[in-house]
Amino acid sequence: MTIIPKDYHPALGLYETQKAIGLIKNVFQVKLCSALHLKRVTAPLFVDPSTGLNDDLNGVERPVSFDVPAVQRDAQVVHSLAKWKRLALHDYDFYVGNGLVTDMNAIRRDEELDNLHSIYVDQWDWEKVIDRSMRSEEYLQDTVRRIVSALCGSLDELKWQFPQLETELCRDVTFITSQELEDKYPGLSPKERENAFVKEHKTVFVEKIGGKLKSGQPHDGRAPDYDDWDLNGDLLFWHEPLNCALEISSMGIRVDAESLDRQLTESGCDDRRKFPFHQMLLRNELPLTIGGGIGQSRLCMLLLGKAHIGEVQSSLWDEETRRLCKEGGIILL
Repeated sequence: MTIIPKDYHPALGLYETQKAIGLIKNVFQVKLCSALHLKRVTAPLFVDPSTGLNDDLNGVERPVSFDVPAVQRDAQVVHSLAKWKRLALHDYDFYVGNGLVTDMNAIRRDEELDNLHSIYVDQWDWEKVIDRSMRSEEYLQDTVRRIVSALCGSLDELKWQFPQLETELCRDVTFITSQELEDKYPGLSPKERENAFVKEHKTVFVEKIGGKLKSGQPHDGRAPDYDDWDLNGDLLFWHEPLNCALEISSMGIRVDAESLDRQLTESGCDDRRKFPFHQMLLRNELPLTIGGGIGQSRLCMLLLGKAHIGEVQSSLWDEETRRLCKEGGIILL
């Protein structure tokens, strides 16, 4: 469902918006690489499904598939690069404390479209090699704070170029687990809990997403084969134009052999053990890592105070969405 904020007037016009998008993507990537010691690499748009490298997201989304006659096999457009990045760190021989970042472009054909969701996904996908001593909540939280610092620093540079922007972000991150959220707001849905808490605290990292809570339901879906559900989370900011929590990043310390084994069984996905990627993980042949995705269009929405993701990316929209946006002063690219 498309929401049109009352009396919505974007701070930047069409051409200024395009210029600002370019600035955000350049400035933030530099700051992110500096904060986390990352190097930019080139990544695939599609993968061989037999490798098990594609991200299964919540397990119900259909990947875009096509046949490639020249190699006599099928290919899938990636949902994300969560698994590919870890294999790349192994193949490129990265060492502890250093990592990679890449521009990830994906098509999620089954996405429900609204102000925050599009079938086109663009994000910075990053991954970093760690050692076992870094597989801790403290290291995860330090990494989150570094990302928030890079993000807020990017906003400072953006507002220097475009002083008419009124976006304000809180640099102090409040950490809370998904179970603590459920305990605090037992009568609300997971998204309603996030909105209530983020409205009060502005910048929030919700930890431990994927496993079942006391209610018997998970806070949100997570594939069992990349994040360790005890060492992951979502980074959320309060977004004034839509009066809601806006998720900018899903990230976490990745599974080791033990947590992968446990989560595959818990989620009923033991059939994935046959894939080469999963076999390497279970044999401890891949490096321990931390990583995540940071939405490029989502970040542009946040920093530019936009009300619809279609204002910062070009995608497909139904006629009713186009009509509502036109009447509400929202210019879709």
